[in-house]
Amino acid sequence: MHQQAQHFSPTNGDFTFVSSTDAEELSGSIDAPEVKLNLGGESPKDAYATAFLRQRGYGWLLEVDEEDPEDTKPLLEELDIDLKDIYYKIRCVLMPMPSLGFNRQVVRDNPDFWGPLAVVLLFSMISLYGQFRVVSWIITIWIFGSLTIFLLARVLGGEVSYGQVVGVIGYSLLPLIVIAPLLLVVGAFEVVSTLIKLFGVFWAAYSAASLLVGDEFKTKKPLLIYPIFLLYIYFLSLYTGV
Repeated sequence: MHQQAQHFSPTNGDFTFVSSTDAEELSGSIDAPEVKLNLGGESPKDAYATAFLRQRGYGWLLEVDEEDPEDTKPLLEELDIDLKDIYYKIRCVLMPMPSLGFNRQVVRDNPDFWGPLAVVLLFSMISLYGQFRVVSWIITIWIFGSLTIFLLARVLGGEVSYGQVVGVIGYSLLPLIVIAPLLLVVGAFEVVSTLIKLFGVFWAAYSAASLLVGDEFKTKKPLLIYPIFLLYIYFLSLYTGV
């Protein structure tokens, strides 16, 4: 005797029980609804524009280059300015005595541009006396005077580059900058002023010549030292006007 399954009502309101006969008639599938999440990204219009650009081959317009923090360098490093190196070279020029223990050859062997340029501009500024054309003239003498020394050194057999000569000649203007305030104080005393000028020129010329005139010149050293000395006399005349 076959006994049919009966319907049982749920006691907790969560489930509904059906008979085995009715369960066989239940068939089909449940389609999951299409859910689109918008998490604050592109709007539908923006998404359509993005898809349109990518289909037309203009997707590269949507690419954003992310800056690598490691690629960002300080301005001084970008310009290749080493303040410690410049300060060391300044001391080497102002104190040219070998007994002081400075490696003075670094001024010649490791030339830079910004340090000599700063020294030349400083010398130009203190040489103004209301004549702004002096600045450009001093820079011109620095460039072409260094070129003359370089060509003469190469003719005499010296192994120096133009960059080295420009750096040494520029840095060696520092003694003339040092004596400038003294000339303002003792300007009324002609004899003392002349001695200070000669001391400054010899100081500058010795500092430059000791770096540029190497052992390769041998007996030809005076041929290079003399034009260096004349160059600094001319620099001093641009400052004093004499």
